[in-house]
Amino acid sequence: MSPGDSASGRGDGEYGGVGQTRTRLPDRAGDVYGGARRGRSSSRSLATVVGVVVLLIAAIAFANRGGDSSSSDDGNGNGNKAGTAPTAATGTRPVRARPGSIPSGYAHDEQGAQSAAANYAVALGSDGMFNADKRHAIVQSVSDPSALNRLQSGFDADYSAALLKKIGLNDDGSAPSGSTFVNRTLPVGTKVTSYSASTTIVQVWCTGLFGLTGDSSTNPVTSSWFTVTVKLNWTRGDWKVMETSQQTGPTPVSGDNPVSGSDEISKAVEEYGGFTYAR
Repeated sequence: MSPGDSASGRGDGEYGGVGQTRTRLPDRAGDVYGGARRGRSSSRSLATVVGVVVLLIAAIAFANRGGDSSSSDDGNGNGNKAGTAPTAATGTRPVRARPGSIPSGYAHDEQGAQSAAANYAVALGSDGMFNADKRHAIVQSVSDPSALNRLQSGFDADYSAALLKKIGLNDDGSAPSGSTFVNRTLPVGTKVTSYSASTTIVQVWCTGLFGLTGDSSTNPVTSSWFTVTVKLNWTRGDWKVMETSQQTGPTPVSGDNPVSGSDEISKAVEEYGGFTYAR
């Protein structure tokens, strides 16, 4: 309800300017002037009317006061008091993130660990992992310093030149001309299997998209379901990756949606950006 609105959803444009209601007493039979002659009950009726009007005015005043409080200036010129906005975030504060970067600064609790694991699963399951420079930047951003070299070596071995050739990608991990490479990981839910202030293990249930669009592609875009297990260590004021592993499922029954053509998938991938912050 906007500032100045009454409880009825209208402003002060009502009769009397404060939401008063015009009330007419019952007519006496045969009285063409609306009951100018009244019996002993008139004083009681008048008291009732006055009481109703007073209650109505009080209700509208209370509603207007509530609306005005939300529009009070907070000293920053934005017209709202801190913490009163209806869309204010609840729970643990959000993480820090710049456009195109991997969020950081997670809360030192179970919720923060789950957020970190979900976001790291998205980053480590992105198409950037197929390019050496981007892969090194991603792994360096999410890894615990003590595990960086080990993780980097492992991922470099996984994303080998042989794998790129098998998928149909160029040597730098890009898609051949006329095609779009799709590799997205979408967290569905998270579960903490072990928690302490220093080390936490989180399982991230995910669905994913993977493949190449294009009429000549031998690896069309398909969907899959898998669970990523992330071991996190609290270091330098943040949760960082120590180990990762992946297993298939849980996998639901496929729906009966008609399969989209390669051009439609390629257009969707280009038009719909992926998410980085999961919680």
